Amino acid sequence: MTVLDIRLFGDPVLRTVADPVGDPTGDDTLPTLIDDMLDTMDSAGGVGLAANQVGLTRRIFVYDCDGDRGHVIDPVWSAVGEDEQTAREGCLSVPEAGGPVTRFERVRLTGSTVDGTAVDREVDGLMARCVQHETDHLDGVMFFQRMEPAERRAVMGEIRGSEWFNR
Repeated sequence: MTVLDIRLFGDPVLRTVADPVGDPTGDDTLPTLIDDMLDTMDSAGGVGLAANQVGLTRRIFVYDCDGDRGHVIDPVWSAVGEDEQTAREGCLSVPEAGGPVTRFERVRLTGSTVDGTAVDREVDGLMARCVQHETDHLDGVMFFQRMEPAERRAVMGEIRGSEWFNR
């Protein structure tokens, strides 16, 4: 078990668009990376973690939502329908800050697993939120960028007032 360092807001890697992995079967480092990311997410008490949150600009995220645990390489999602959900979101890279973010209720997720198995599934609720949040990370987008302006200002105030940001 290896728990990796989670990068905090302000680190440029969190604003960097991650590179596609391509065929995962030729990369012997991926199984260990995915296991380490899952260990890191578990240790931090999260439900998802993107590779750039541990300093790697590769299009990979791991998740554990309502008993659904795994990873996706080169994830792509699309909305299924127009229904939305609004709920409080936080982020392991922005400790103790969060607020309401509106996301699609149901999405179709495609990508692959480390052994090259295709991922093609529809998910809803917390898992749909996780897919959108973690894929945003891989696109260099932070959750508070999806918030209404007043809510975003409040989160930025929390961040500026935090101990971790002012070290």
